[in-house]
Amino acid sequence: VNYDFEILNAVMKVNEEQKLFLMPKINAYFKNDLKGKRFAMWGLAFKPNTDDIREAPALYMIDALTEAGATVCAYDPEGMANVKQVVGNRIDFAANQYDALKNADALIIATEWSEFRTPEFEKISELLKSKVIFDGRNVYDREQMKQFGYHYESVGREAVIK
Repeated sequence: VNYDFEILNAVMKVNEEQKLFLMPKINAYFKNDLKGKRFAMWGLAFKPNTDDIREAPALYMIDALTEAGATVCAYDPEGMANVKQVVGNRIDFAANQYDALKNADALIIATEWSEFRTPEFEKISELLKSKVIFDGRNVYDREQMKQFGYHYESVGREAVIK
């Protein structure tokens, strides 16, 4: 029929862009130089309580980060085996969420698992090189992040800059 589904095309374009929404924020913070940076990533599955990684934003961010010369250490309660099949040894996998933070320059939250909602922020501060969090799921309260002294960027909200 040759009908142009403009609205559907626009929705698909926005959905595609959302997968890498945090990348401009990450690049801006690190002045477009990710080479040698290490990122902790919490969450790999498309959504919590599943191991489904189809169209998961984490996969797109892993590609963008590693192509830019960064390394990634990820943790997901259920999705790691599936991601290992896709990315192989291009990234490191942690035994738990805190192990992923060791020597990382920043934390990226890609899936809103319940255990990520109430972490030990003191432990995060001790393990990360600097107090920087990029939250793709708006898991944390901006005011709380400000009180803890984090540089915190999330989706659709103003950044908290320490």
